[in-house]
Amino acid sequence: MTTTITICDTCKRDGWDAGSGQTDGEALATLVEAAAAGVDGVVTRRHSCLMGCKGACNVTLQAPGKMAYTLGRFDPVPEAAEGIVAYATGHAASPTGVVPFREWPQAVKGHFVTRHPPLD
Repeated sequence: MTTTITICDTCKRDGWDAGSGQTDGEALATLVEAAAAGVDGVVTRRHSCLMGCKGACNVTLQAPGKMAYTLGRFDPVPEAAEGIVAYATGHAASPTGVVPFREWPQAVKGHFVTRHPPLD
């Protein structure tokens, strides 16, 4: 089953450089999209404002019938993007969406904000 990574493209972290030409969320989205390119079972999409502004940069992981997760407080760097995609791959492979802690990439540890049960 496919897991969707939704990346907030309006996130701005403290100290955001308005002269950079893009938000921190846009920078993270570009990196996540590149890391997910060609990965089976994982797709990405951008969304304006996930309402987690205090903990920018934010993403969600969702799939029908599975636990859903919001993660935040990422730096827009390749290591974060690769960790998000690696976790999403585990989420896609899990029948429930729950990935055992021992399989979590280091880059996502400490970044979980919420977990939501699947909708019926």
